[in-house]
Amino acid sequence: MLALVSILSLALSLVLSGCQTISGSSGVSLLRIIDASYNAPSLNFYVGSAILAGNLGQGSITDYASLTPTNNAVVKVTATTSTKALVSSNTSLLAGTSQSALISDLSSTFEVTVLEDQATPAPSGHSEFRLLNQAPSTGAVDVYFLAGTSNTVFATAKPVITGLAVGATSGYVTIPSSTLYMVIAPTGTTLADNVPTIYTSAAFPLVGGEVRTVLIVDPLLVTEPVQVYIADDVN
Repeated sequence: MLALVSILSLALSLVLSGCQTISGSSGVSLLRIIDASYNAPSLNFYVGSAILAGNLGQGSITDYASLTPTNNAVVKVTATTSTKALVSSNTSLLAGTSQSALISDLSSTFEVTVLEDQATPAPSGHSEFRLLNQAPSTGAVDVYFLAGTSNTVFATAKPVITGLAVGATSGYVTIPSSTLYMVIAPTGTTLADNVPTIYTSAAFPLVGGEVRTVLIVDPLLVTEPVQVYIADDVN
């Protein structure tokens, strides 16, 4: 699980006292922030007039905050040094839902896209993953979940997600739970141990019920093909 950015302050009129609640709680709306921006300075994220999360950088994913439901919440992103909006939009914060506000700047302008998150555990014996491709230099990708990384495993490997385009968000995919490796490769790659992949994870010891969101971005200062951030949606 990636390092989570501290929530600096909670909206006085929107956020319920006490704060963190479990996903799917019927009386509140849960919202977290995912920062996939490349050109932005450190960012603050507002709901209404109050900062929900501050000092965000690329790859930041906050904890869920518990908000009072509303059909017309104004969300705004600013630089930490300014209150001028880089982007703002209106969204619904519905009771009993979990959502992610994705900050991106793949085009020439900043965008905030509110995604509906899975709020209940995956079925018994299964795990669910969703991929966000925010890596413009990398291009479209295929995603595999494999029992190993040998040529024997690669010979029969089939991608769980195929051709995930830049800027696209996959739906949640359900896989049988076991100890697995996540492999990300350019779309159409034939896997082999002498063929470079974009990303190969350490082993995931999945026991069932897990729900995860995976953010893929191009690296800013490092030489790896991509940076991958994994967040817990449930369990």
